[in-house]
Amino acid sequence: MNLLDEQYKHTVRSVMNDPSGELEPPKKNPTTPLERTKKIALDYLKRPHSEKELRKKLADRGCAQEDIDPVVALCVDYGFVNDEEYAGSIVRHYAAAGFGPGRIRAELNRRGVPKELWDQALEQLPDQTDTLDRLLAAKLRGQDPRNPKERDKAAAVLYRKGYGWEEIRAALRRAGADDL
Repeated sequence: MNLLDEQYKHTVRSVMNDPSGELEPPKKNPTTPLERTKKIALDYLKRPHSEKELRKKLADRGCAQEDIDPVVALCVDYGFVNDEEYAGSIVRHYAAAGFGPGRIRAELNRRGVPKELWDQALEQLPDQTDTLDRLLAAKLRGQDPRNPKERDKAAAVLYRKGYGWEEIRAALRRAGADDL
């Protein structure tokens, strides 16, 4: 068995059940604060989260800091909480939904992804020229892009979706609004 096979054989449940015997496995009805913290983390990690989100969830549920630290460290060590991968998945998800870099940055911030990971995650952002043009055409709904009222409404929608004014101006020029 190679190292990769060894790495991927672990699941959240198997680690929380801790085959090393270092920590007691989570019980259905936990009796100690550490068991309770592990059970909450296990339930919470059914989908990806940032380390900050996990810590906040555990603290909000009344777990003590001395119980939170080892449980979070265990989750990070085994890769169940990986802020770098989580940031990349947020970027891909919101880009596919048509959101621009500004809105994606706001979402990374809201979800507790460390700022030093934002630039690296945003490098995964595909070229959004086609997406921006498609969104603009949908917002204009066949209206003349030279009509200031329609143009401004469409531009405002794109701005709220996280696109910068330069990107919006370029899309409007491509759509035929030459008076910008």
